[in-house]
Amino acid sequence: MTQPTLGDLGWSAHFRAQVSDDDGEPLRITAITRDRLEALGPDGPASLTLPGGTSAGDVAVGDWVTHDPTTGRMIRVLDRTTLLQRRTAGTGVDQQLIAANVDTLGIVSSCNADFNAARLERYLVLASTAGCLPLVILTKADEADDPDSYRRHAEALSPLVAALTLDARNPEEIDRLRPWCGPGQTLALVGSSGVGKTTLTNALTGRREATQDIRADDAKGRHTTTARALWRTTAGGWLIDTPGMRALRLNDAADGIDAVFSDVSDLAMQCRFSNCHHTGEPGCAIEAAIEAGTLDRARVDRWEKLLIEDARNTATIAQSRARDKAFGKMVKDGQSRGRHKRDL
Repeated sequence: MTQPTLGDLGWSAHFRAQVSDDDGEPLRITAITRDRLEALGPDGPASLTLPGGTSAGDVAVGDWVTHDPTTGRMIRVLDRTTLLQRRTAGTGVDQQLIAANVDTLGIVSSCNADFNAARLERYLVLASTAGCLPLVILTKADEADDPDSYRRHAEALSPLVAALTLDARNPEEIDRLRPWCGPGQTLALVGSSGVGKTTLTNALTGRREATQDIRADDAKGRHTTTARALWRTTAGGWLIDTPGMRALRLNDAADGIDAVFSDVSDLAMQCRFSNCHHTGEPGCAIEAAIEAGTLDRARVDRWEKLLIEDARNTATIAQSRARDKAFGKMVKDGQSRGRHKRDL
């Protein structure tokens, strides 16, 4: 396969406008290790070192960076068109970058017990917040009695959703994904372990990564992909595969929640009281829709859960940043006082 041009890699006027003659040469990040960046450009692959003050966590697979070809050092990360990120697992408040400059987020589930509306909605919010086109890919269609019922259920979750069912082992069905990973396009795959992301990756890229069986009792699988990486697809575009996520913690996602749950948020705007809790208040448009059978109470509950989680996580991160800022100011003040005493 010939070396890709910048255009093949997804280079556009958005990135070109950010680069001057002093910025070095552009490359796209294909993988990240603890202290190095693997990248690709028209001259082939390159391994970059990080500049001082930058950590690997500041860069995402799919990023465009400039670099000094003489030293092999990254200079800076260019502003992204889209950025997928989540709050880190556990009790931390840091952000984990998932992927950058993704055109379409392929949300992979399967036509079996793995299908979970709440999880799909969470991924849809992630896509909307990042600015990506969401595509729900429902695998194992050949094993389901009525795969179209899963597709209809997925499409009913949000007006943003396009969904398709397929057998990831059938090359003819894999070809249906070509419009989302053609030249200059980047498709990222997310989803639980065992839903077939590695099988999809193998089929779309021609790679032969090993897959693992799922457990028959709950349709869950074990992790196959262990790190994010950017791969060239046989259709001429790019694919970012990600490890299965056990938890997707959202923050600063209010706009994404409103977009995915537009049917519910639009009704909330019609309630008589602006602070309506939708639990029996007079003039509640959401309660009226539930009673009329046009809105599912479970969907409202999931909407409220995401809003509460987002507000809590966003506030926690804001508090952490405020503490860090105050601590930094205290350190600078202490250093300033120390210098003043030495000068006396």
